[in-house]
Amino acid sequence: MADSPKHALITGATSGIGRELAKLFAQDKYNLVIVARSQDELSQTAAELQQQYGVEVTTIAKDLFQRQAPFDVYDEIKAKGIQIDALVNDAGQGQYGEFKDTDINRELDIIQLNIGAYVTFTKLYLKEMLARNDGKILQVASIASELPGPLQAIYHATKAAVLSFTEAIQEETKDSKVTITALQPGLTDTDFFRKADMTQAKNVAEGNPASPADVAKDGYKALLAGDKKVVSGFMNKVQVAVSNIIPDSLVASKVHSESVPVNESK
Repeated sequence: MADSPKHALITGATSGIGRELAKLFAQDKYNLVIVARSQDELSQTAAELQQQYGVEVTTIAKDLFQRQAPFDVYDEIKAKGIQIDALVNDAGQGQYGEFKDTDINRELDIIQLNIGAYVTFTKLYLKEMLARNDGKILQVASIASELPGPLQAIYHATKAAVLSFTEAIQEETKDSKVTITALQPGLTDTDFFRKADMTQAKNVAEGNPASPADVAKDGYKALLAGDKKVVSGFMNKVQVAVSNIIPDSLVASKVHSESVPVNESK
């Protein structure tokens, strides 16, 4: 008898890197559980993936800004009798501007989404995976995790937390067959910057963003190989390597000058 199909749970799967990762899992015949806020976008994404790859796609519309949401998603998946073999924490947002001016309530939502949801999903599914000694987790971090981020102070801080958290639990679970991988993209051509009101930032307006498909491929390959982390893109690898050598204050200054609005950077 054939093995029952594997399932991947992917947050933020209706656009950007999450959507491209969903395609890669579907190509390998994983059935999918995809989570996002908009049921319309979920239904559209599910229909496309089902048609293209012939896999089952379960949609769950939840607002991961809400602290309870990941627990509700977990309960819903359990009630359907679905075992999650691969967890992809991808949903994340940022907010552009000087910290003194930005909206604290939006920032607290972002902390809940970028850290709280990652931590909750990881805890719930890591327990199950360790119990059967099998499973994969992909944490979409960012090269922002390695750099102080003036004009995106909270986003960079959340990604630093994700990376630190991931490295700690990698050590705790190193004797198991469960693998946990951190994906660190740089500037990527997604909806992130519009949602963060950041389209006029110099590095976004004048930058050369990576394609989400290329970033997803790097992450997926690293996940299957059981790698601990992967920085996607050669120039991003260079930036991270350099940032580890020069003082953080200089890194912060450089990131700041690259992130100012285009009308102020001349």
